[in-house]
Amino acid sequence: MAEPLKQSGGDDKVTKGSKKSTSPLSCFSGSFLAGTLSVLCYRMMVAIVTAFAAKPVLSDNTIVLNISVAVRTLVAGIVALGAGVFGLTAVGLFLLGIQLIVRKMTGQDATV
Repeated sequence: MAEPLKQSGGDDKVTKGSKKSTSPLSCFSGSFLAGTLSVLCYRMMVAIVTAFAAKPVLSDNTIVLNISVAVRTLVAGIVALGAGVFGLTAVGLFLLGIQLIVRKMTGQDATV
């Protein structure tokens, strides 16, 4: 017979009242990672759009043409959206890191 699972006493969990401080190093490393992903998504988008432009859909059926245009637009749009989101995240994390450094230098509370 199987034993019932024991519940953890909550030792692994962070208490609700405690705040984790954010360091400028973690902000800058996250910004670098997000910026790298943004550049990779942008390059992938350019490659996809170039491949789509090099291979046009040749058909007499208007439904086929409309569906192919919609799919191509959706694929390029989703990759462009990913590049934009990662780019804005990179900028935001970079600015947060600068704000934390300025707060430390002025002596204000640097916890976020």
